[in-house]
Amino acid sequence: MTQMAKALLVDDRRENLMALEAILQGLPVQSVAVESGEAALKQLLVDDFAVILLDAQMPDMDGFETASHIKRRERTRHVPIIFLTAADRDAQLALRGYAVGAVDYLTKPFDPWVLRAKVSVFVELWVKTRQLAAQSDLVRERDAQWRVLTDAVDEATAMLRTEDPDARDRAVDLLEQARWGNTP
Repeated sequence: MTQMAKALLVDDRRENLMALEAILQGLPVQSVAVESGEAALKQLLVDDFAVILLDAQMPDMDGFETASHIKRRERTRHVPIIFLTAADRDAQLALRGYAVGAVDYLTKPFDPWVLRAKVSVFVELWVKTRQLAAQSDLVRERDAQWRVLTDAVDEATAMLRTEDPDARDRAVDLLEQARWGNTP
């Protein structure tokens, strides 16, 4: 079963969260909206996200501090963060965003189609990463099965080379068990 990609939306203003949810509507991503940095960190403990859209300026814990915590955690350090802010185009704020690990920094008003395109790229990368991980698991499983079968064939071959009259029957039993995954 394929898990749907999720986008974590973090903004202290409910109307901004609703606008972001509307912008992302129709994309293959489930929006999870929270109203603080603390709530975002808690959400990241229980869910995996393809991308985080993070308001830079929030009371209590601002977006920069939130991003810093996110990037310190092993489980979340690779989740891409796009900062969104209503602040004027202050280059220092953008540099601060990039310094704490953001992949992008957009000032409002921004083009919703540009944001949709950016989120789509990260969602696609998340899906492809999940697919590669599943394929890698499958390859590891097949390699383990191959090793078991190879070991069984080697052991059966060694049995057949002995002078023991029962070796043939034991070798056949061993190969049949290996074939059906019932190795001793």
